[in-house]
Amino acid sequence: MRLKNKTALITGGNSGIGLATARLFVAEGARVVITGRNQATLEAAAKELGPNALAVAADAIDIAATESAVAQGVKAFGKLDIVFANAGIAGNTPIGGTTLTAFEAVIRTNITSVFFTVQAAAPHLNDGGSIILNGSVISVLGNPGYAAYAASKAGVRGMARVMASELAPRGIRVNVVAPGAARTPIWNGAAPTAEAFAVLDQRISRSIPLGRLGEAEEVAKTVLFLASDDASNVNGAEIFVDGGSTGSPAGAPIYR
Repeated sequence: MRLKNKTALITGGNSGIGLATARLFVAEGARVVITGRNQATLEAAAKELGPNALAVAADAIDIAATESAVAQGVKAFGKLDIVFANAGIAGNTPIGGTTLTAFEAVIRTNITSVFFTVQAAAPHLNDGGSIILNGSVISVLGNPGYAAYAASKAGVRGMARVMASELAPRGIRVNVVAPGAARTPIWNGAAPTAEAFAVLDQRISRSIPLGRLGEAEEVAKTVLFLASDDASNVNGAEIFVDGGSTGSPAGAPIYR
């Protein structure tokens, strides 16, 4: 077991990539503290994960709630070894059709709250620990209409490198996992029905060199690698889990 006797904090751990990571961490011997906004899905996740999980209702943008979640986790399981700052939101912010409120909501959730999650956890993080931030392929692909989202995820990359420098004296590694299009609830707004998602899946898959959407579990396995001692000399890195979308886009089926 790669995470035996380790304690992890996972924000947004009640669904999608966060929940897939929590499942994998528990299977690898960790105790996990998961946070999220939806009480019902938190309770369902906690029931599924079992006694080695603690679910705490906390909106990532509520700094006091995040600090409280960290304190509750430390009280229940002891000091932290791993932080996966996963919580985030999508958001369409096209030029000419975006309000300040909409733009700032994306920035506040995807970058400001990530910084304050790490700040809340750092005093309770064991030396030699691991912090993983959730990035995105959108930070480099230039998708129209996603200025705020792209900026926030590019900001996560830059911030991770600064954090890696700051925390290096404590032996704490800071890295980024950058998922491509994957089957998670983040698509619910754009494709609210199974039929709509099937159409979206087919369209997006044509732009991915491997010809398919990724799975949350595939991202979770990369997070596990970064959290474990297998990545003991990986620091300040960004790993794309995107089927080749950023590294070899010309190989996508749409170009064949």
